[in-house]
Amino acid sequence: MDTLESIGADFEKVSQKQHASITEVDTILQTLVNAFTEAATAIQSDPTSLSSTMALLKQKAAATSKSLSSQQEDVRRLAMRHDKTLRGSFKTDLNNIWDPRAFDGKEEVMNRTIAMHFIREGRFNLAETFIQEAEMNVPEHLKEQFAEMYQILEAMRAGQLDPAIRWAATHREELQRKSSGLEFQLLKLQFMQFLTNGQPETALNYAKANFGRFAVSQMKEIQRLMCSFLYSNRLSDSPYADLLDPHAWIDIQHRFTRDFCQLLGLSSDSPLYVSVMVGTLALPTIIKMSSIMKDKSGLEWSQAGELPVEIPLLSSQRYHSVFACPVSKEQSTEENPPMMMACGHVICKCCLDRLGKGSQNTRFKCPYCPTESTAGQANRIYV
Repeated sequence: MDTLESIGADFEKVSQKQHASITEVDTILQTLVNAFTEAATAIQSDPTSLSSTMALLKQKAAATSKSLSSQQEDVRRLAMRHDKTLRGSFKTDLNNIWDPRAFDGKEEVMNRTIAMHFIREGRFNLAETFIQEAEMNVPEHLKEQFAEMYQILEAMRAGQLDPAIRWAATHREELQRKSSGLEFQLLKLQFMQFLTNGQPETALNYAKANFGRFAVSQMKEIQRLMCSFLYSNRLSDSPYADLLDPHAWIDIQHRFTRDFCQLLGLSSDSPLYVSVMVGTLALPTIIKMSSIMKDKSGLEWSQAGELPVEIPLLSSQRYHSVFACPVSKEQSTEENPPMMMACGHVICKCCLDRLGKGSQNTRFKCPYCPTESTAGQANRIYV
């Protein structure tokens, strides 16, 4: 943690100096421009002052050049210090732990992934330039849909919920099929906005007009909202203070983004972002594994068919079921599927065959409990 704090502190210094330098450079250059303008005016009014005016202008230009060089040197010095901190903290040579053939023949997939990342992040001008230079074709409707999403998000950040509520109403049936509660949460937030802005009558009329269709699924929450009227003048000190959760606006933006992407058949996070995050999490394990494999077998980790270690991932970073045999530590395949024994424990088929010594009727003890069974009693598990 100390190392990360040191890196962060150095980076912050570089960033602050860079921003301050930009402002200072603009001021210095503007001063020089003003000097040139004044010199031109002076020469036009008195041509005989050309020599003295140019000499004075030369001095100002030299002083400006010196100031600019000083500003650049300060930024360069801090950047070099930051670079030194990074090199001292991370001494691993990443060239030894990456597979140079990983993306062979996959340029088209990579380009599309990068382009879609720019679109999903709302960097539409950058995405358009990249698409043109990579000579790609990306469906126009995707760009239009994400442009709509960012327009709605921008309105939500400004405290305007109407665009999001209209979108949710338009896609009501699709959201209901996904068991999404987005529309009600938007209406609830709009109701609270009216109530906390001193518009109790407007809030009540809004509730009457919109909450009725949610009476079955959200009755308890609607009752709490109605009871909050009793404390409208001191809601923050009431049993309903949680309705004023300051994170509610951020949460609703995340929920909207997730549901919007889900209706497009996409994950809420960019695949490129997830890949970089997973790669970062896996890096320490791969570094250690690479050094062990090279020392013991002389092989590079990238020469193996699969990683011989398990990389722990968050549930949000798992997109399909994977079974790793607890006995062999190998990931299941179609040729070596997971098999559940009579006791309920699951191992891979190869381990099951070894325990049964190739026979379907030979009894053996489960590796994890005292129960005995045969290979013939095991059933394949589909993941």
